[in-house]
Amino acid sequence: MLVTLQGTVAVGIAIVLLIRGLLGHDQTATSGYGTAAWFAILGGAVLAAGIALITGRRWGRTIAVVAQLLLLPVSWSLLTDSHQPAYGVLLAVVVVAALVLLFSSPSSRWMADEYGDEVS
Repeated sequence: MLVTLQGTVAVGIAIVLLIRGLLGHDQTATSGYGTAAWFAILGGAVLAAGIALITGRRWGRTIAVVAQLLLLPVSWSLLTDSHQPAYGVLLAVVVVAALVLLFSSPSSRWMADEYGDEVS
């Protein structure tokens, strides 16, 4: 559910950025449309991974783990350089919780079931 929530938030940000661009609010040198596309593509992949995990498809775990590992430095940046510790702590808690759940014993056993191996 955490991975699905992350993907939903990213797709939501893409929609907000697109609407801001269409309304003319984003007139900076960097394109709001490009950022919206970036969030839509990556957020869509994370959302798909979350839905895959909820429906019992194993391929979603790989995308979810990579997304969490990429979000760890983002949370650190929010804590330090961006001076937004509340967002950094919130993101770090969600990312670490997702990683713990993705690598927990039940999750590892579930992944190994496909290969017929037992995981202790």
